[in-house]
Amino acid sequence: MKKLIITLCLCLVFHFNYSQEIYAINGETLELKTELNGSLDLLWNIIDGNYRYFIKKSDGSITELKNTKGSDNKYQEEYKTVLQEATGGLSTDKVKLTLYSLRNFIDAYNTSKDSNYTSFSTTESGVQFRLGFSAGITNNPFVGNTDNNKNLLIGAELEIYETTNLPRHSGFFQLRHAFQSDDFPYSTTELSLGYRYRIINKAKFSIYGQLKMATLNFSSVTFESESNTEIDQSDTSFDIPLIFGIGSDIKIGDHSFLTIIYGELFAVLLDNQGNFSTDIAIGYKFNL
Repeated sequence: MKKLIITLCLCLVFHFNYSQEIYAINGETLELKTELNGSLDLLWNIIDGNYRYFIKKSDGSITELKNTKGSDNKYQEEYKTVLQEATGGLSTDKVKLTLYSLRNFIDAYNTSKDSNYTSFSTTESGVQFRLGFSAGITNNPFVGNTDNNKNLLIGAELEIYETTNLPRHSGFFQLRHAFQSDDFPYSTTELSLGYRYRIINKAKFSIYGQLKMATLNFSSVTFESESNTEIDQSDTSFDIPLIFGIGSDIKIGDHSFLTIIYGELFAVLLDNQGNFSTDIAIGYKFNL
């Protein structure tokens, strides 16, 4: 029951953070998506079948980008004047009132104004990769561990995410190895596939929840038989355990991050073996 409640809470957190933000603009209450976040934010949504675009300045003021027809039945292109004023006079001659054109224009402006701004990329592949390495400790929470011993843990992962400014969603392929010790002679090498959602997503840091969906474990344990003979036993297992964890990436360079991860908090389809989970690692990631 406790696991179910925690799972539902996490799902609700993911849902609310994935939903659009609500703004009050000129007497309207609108749900808008944030396309770009920088010196100028680009907000938009499809409302009543129409694309509507807005810019948000650093002082919090929001202005709609419009292109209405005048009495002469010609488009007035008011959005160009708004963009020129907001950017200090940048030329808007080639800017169209489309998401693609607005995004490129505002992205270029944000890049020129803030050296720490992460530019929106339009690579053909549409995805980018991040490689990471980490080390920490684990009490192997889903394995019998009577004395709650902690062993050394190392890991490496390849994270894949959409090419966009401050992506919230990513997938990862992870390799971990938990070493055995004299106090707890159990070791395992794990390959896993998972998903991450960044609950707090800022240019300098992010906090995310993650879900390991599939794991392949190669484990080994040493124990004494009834005849006091030392026996080494190996096992290979494939599971779909739905293991929840949390983590944070802290930017320390243009393309590098310090990462802190609590990798195995609890699982939906695996039983905790009586010890509160201790599975913490610190590492380094960099963009490829």
